[in-house]
Amino acid sequence: MALSKKPVNGMKDILPNEMQIRDYVINVIAETYAEFGFTRIETPCVENIANLSNKQGGENEKLIFKIMKRGEKLNLETAQSEADLVDGGLRYDLTVPLVRFYSNNGANLPNPFKALQIGPVWRADRPQRGRYRQFYQCDIDILGEPSNLAEIELILATTTTLGKLGFKGFEIRINERRILKAMAAYSGFAEDDYDSVFITLDKMDKIGLEGVEKELKEAGYAKETVDKYLYLFKGMETAENGFVWLTEEIKDFLEEDVKDNLGEIITSVEAVKNADFKMVFDPTLVRGMSYYTGTIFEIAIPEFGGSCGGGGRYDKMVGKFTGNDVPACGFSIGFERIVLLLLESGYQIPNAKKKTAYLIEKGMPTDRLCEVMKEAQEARANGEQILVSRMNKNKKFQKEQLMKEGYNDFKEFYKNPLNN
Repeated sequence: MALSKKPVNGMKDILPNEMQIRDYVINVIAETYAEFGFTRIETPCVENIANLSNKQGGENEKLIFKIMKRGEKLNLETAQSEADLVDGGLRYDLTVPLVRFYSNNGANLPNPFKALQIGPVWRADRPQRGRYRQFYQCDIDILGEPSNLAEIELILATTTTLGKLGFKGFEIRINERRILKAMAAYSGFAEDDYDSVFITLDKMDKIGLEGVEKELKEAGYAKETVDKYLYLFKGMETAENGFVWLTEEIKDFLEEDVKDNLGEIITSVEAVKNADFKMVFDPTLVRGMSYYTGTIFEIAIPEFGGSCGGGGRYDKMVGKFTGNDVPACGFSIGFERIVLLLLESGYQIPNAKKKTAYLIEKGMPTDRLCEVMKEAQEARANGEQILVSRMNKNKKFQKEQLMKEGYNDFKEFYKNPLNN
């Protein structure tokens, strides 16, 4: 049987043109985040299965690519459950590995610690536009900073990066997990039902308010409870300032500092931002990860029509490894979706090096070949990008292919110098 030349479903080959954009975006991300004091680290792509399936990763825990035990540890004959067969898995995000990394190396790290990670992650998800089973994430996290400074820095660093890549008119949608819980408590939902209610609320942008109402009632929640919950969303729509109205309405169920903290983040970012975007309070924003404990945020770019990154505060996660909680907050930029939007818009890398192709006729004598190679080396030393290649019979097609890779200047070299 012939070998398959296609990549595994949900994975993709990356052609040179896209790779150039990807490399450029990674460089912009790394340079910008470094300007904000973030330090790059790296963790293994394989994590202990217990770390990946600790009921903190939400739906992602159902999408783990699991790795079977090897050698003497694997005994198919005596295995009675998955735990007897599996001991590792491919990471589904960069947050779980970061927390393990910090728990293991915290004594040797500054406090607070500002981490930058860029690397592939894997999820056995249903492939769709901008979503693959293997994809890159670019995360920044601040561990050890309990104040709003962490959220402000993360949002400013991420939006500055998007601005450098040419994005304008986007939104940073922001919410607070404690506001979500206060809204549910105000309405009369039992605390054990909060996660189920939030899963339905997270569908608001797809099914609308009526769809949320229908799904909650079909789930068996009391009509008066659901009606009181929906009243909050309707009230915000008609209020002059939805955020102020909501926090006043649920104040008996809301911790005192939540309103001021969120207000400080929004006001501070708006005051000093240097990219074209706006901060938007979104009470329907949930974020799927169970480990979020406070502020949550998401990037919304109109051209994409969905989330292009997000993050939030997860103050209780380090404690699951060490027994001692550490304040932590992170922001993940949607690298694959950002690259997709740039490619679809025909993005050109600014200030790119001049790219010239030297095409050499076949059969050129050694001394003449050395002259051409010397000229190429001198041009490279002057900052040009030079491709040296043999001249094909179909020179027109060869040039067309090279032009797709950004080579617009050509120099042709023949055995007889008079033909040059």
